[in-house]
Amino acid sequence: MLSGHKNALDCIKAFSETDFTADLKQFDVPTLIIHGDDDQIVPIGAAALLSHDHHEDNLDQAGRALLPRAKRVLTTVPGARRLGTNAEGLRPWQSTWLETRATRVKVTATPAQHGVLITRPVAGATIGFVLEWEGQQHGALYISGDTIYYHGIDAVAKRFRVGIAILHVGKARFPVTGPLRYTMDHRDALRAAQVLRPQTIIPIHYEGWGHFSEDRKPVEDAFRSAGLPEVLHWLPNPRRSTALGRGISHEVPRFCLFGRCNGR
Repeated sequence: MLSGHKNALDCIKAFSETDFTADLKQFDVPTLIIHGDDDQIVPIGAAALLSHDHHEDNLDQAGRALLPRAKRVLTTVPGARRLGTNAEGLRPWQSTWLETRATRVKVTATPAQHGVLITRPVAGATIGFVLEWEGQQHGALYISGDTIYYHGIDAVAKRFRVGIAILHVGKARFPVTGPLRYTMDHRDALRAAQVLRPQTIIPIHYEGWGHFSEDRKPVEDAFRSAGLPEVLHWLPNPRRSTALGRGISHEVPRFCLFGRCNGR
């Protein structure tokens, strides 16, 4: 397909500066929107779910610019104090309800541990989320947030039947703390899959920053060796927003996941 320079630039300008809020309201299928790290104007629906606010790889300046457009921002208690305005802090196992045009969604904060305990003063508080709504066919939607595998994920498995698990992988680590990791590696992701037993796993948060030390290949290899390659569902383009609806195992409501916003 060919176009002139002006036509191409006009297309880029139209997409990058157009507010799609009105278009999004026309969706009649419940949809989960995962913002990509290049997106700055794709609208947020019922709420933004923010694992934590205090690290640039999880909430950069473009992400902060988007937050005021959300009706509600659900995050950690200290994060809500820092963000103010429309932010609401949730403690682990605390629940709230989101109202959309099509669906009423129960959101429960889940425990997360952003590294081993000795790094907690530096890593700070994070949370994950479980989303439940009427008509779920295969179980709840679980979003791990920035966490390693630890007993909190076992607790999630005991409390909820999980149908889709969005896992923050990438094995984030820093030279100053050596081998210590701050998000899941491939072993953690596999253990989470074996404990939660979801039909679908969506790995996110694994590229685009220098402190990610694992890409998708170790995850794919681990799941293949364990006989579970079919549960992995990789987003087609992590740098663009992705809408997930009936194309994966069951319907999901419309909201924005700030698992990494910039956005993966």
